[in-house]
Amino acid sequence: MSERTERSERDLAARVVELVRRVAGPAAEAEVLVTRTDLALTRFANSFVHQNVAETGTAVQLRLHVDGRTAAGGGSRVDPDGLAALVERTRAAARLVPPDPAWPGLTAPAPVPAGAEVDEATAFASPDERAARVRAFVDAVEGLEAAGYCRTSYRSGAFANSAGHSAVGRAAEAAMDGIARAGGADGVARLCADRLADLDGAALGARAAAKARAAADPVELPPGRYEVVLEPAAVADLLQNLAWYGFNGKRHAERLAFAEPGTAQFDPAVTLVDDPLHASTLPFDLEGTPRRALSLVTAGTTGALAYDRRSGAEAGTGSTGHGMPGGSTFGPIPHNLRLLPAERVAGATGDGPAATVGAGVTGAVGDPDTAALVAGVRRGLLVSDFWYTRVLDPKQLVVTGLTRNGVWLVEDGVPVRAVRDFRFTESYPRALGPGRVLGLGRSPVRQPDRSDGSWWEAPAVRLSSWNFTGGASG
Repeated sequence: MSERTERSERDLAARVVELVRRVAGPAAEAEVLVTRTDLALTRFANSFVHQNVAETGTAVQLRLHVDGRTAAGGGSRVDPDGLAALVERTRAAARLVPPDPAWPGLTAPAPVPAGAEVDEATAFASPDERAARVRAFVDAVEGLEAAGYCRTSYRSGAFANSAGHSAVGRAAEAAMDGIARAGGADGVARLCADRLADLDGAALGARAAAKARAAADPVELPPGRYEVVLEPAAVADLLQNLAWYGFNGKRHAERLAFAEPGTAQFDPAVTLVDDPLHASTLPFDLEGTPRRALSLVTAGTTGALAYDRRSGAEAGTGSTGHGMPGGSTFGPIPHNLRLLPAERVAGATGDGPAATVGAGVTGAVGDPDTAALVAGVRRGLLVSDFWYTRVLDPKQLVVTGLTRNGVWLVEDGVPVRAVRDFRFTESYPRALGPGRVLGLGRSPVRQPDRSDGSWWEAPAVRLSSWNFTGGASG
């Protein structure tokens, strides 16, 4: 089935390129991406599965440059009339837009990596297989209220352009995100993996339940700066905002990003790699550029930014494989960011599975990796998760947001009591700046994002200071 699907998508992409030649003439430049997506989601609430949904769709995206003008269009109809209509309306749009003197041209023919191996059992998992993990999660919380989801997704794509470049690829992913509730306290566990078989619902449920029970009867602490241990779910929010606002080549050219290549902006413990081929993602971008690992920060020094073809041409660097929908407006964004753990900093693209969660230590500290960081804290806070984060100052990347799903006061290396949620206001680059990272865990956990192949992978992190400005309702 997968080979037939890839062949069909390849044929569709080539057909659209040929239609462009007929409609707009041989001088027209066209690039086409055809993607098929199979997304399945099993939701649960009040400890019961309440929704199982599945969606399959094919999307065709066309970008056309003709007579010095550029226009883009898309659609979901793949019959001959639908493809012809897409080409006609994109050609009509190109007549109406202003000239595009900065058109960067098409991606030249180039080898495209094979990408990570696709797990067929995940790509076409059944509702019963997802429900089995939900059952294991619910059983593991032992009577607490549970809610969340288990999802599987499969994407296959084919690219073609009128310069003779083509590419195909496939990707599959599984993710689970669940909470357990004890009274008014929640505990969370989430994980993203290439294989559904790597999602252990019982381990995730046990972790969430232990965190929820440990978060009961929280006390209120005064605002101020505290040393913190951030668990991987909280670190994922740092990575997402750093990617969107910091390493975006277009925003850097507009002087809206903090990143300055060649400058030691982070602690030497920090190495950040955008590594799409580390997990199952399509091995090429919207413009057909092959994807590869991109070292954004090495041992604290900012080294690179993400570019698509347009922003890369303007910067004189070329594309880094980060063409994406909306990139002409917001800019290219790394979507597969890894904060390398302590023992892997020397090998930026080292392989090996991310550690699972839920084993070993119970209670406030969910795993031995985090426990090792907490043990060094004289007085500080253990933070499970951030949410509702909003950027106040994009240039300095000052972010405000809330903690959730558990915060604990740590004294002499031991979590001694649960704490009410805080609001915080912090510059993410400053918090990770030179001398501020007191420790990194050794077991990274991949956190799910949207179902389009985005993810964030990080270990727990110990930081010298985090600015909490008040209670969550303040």
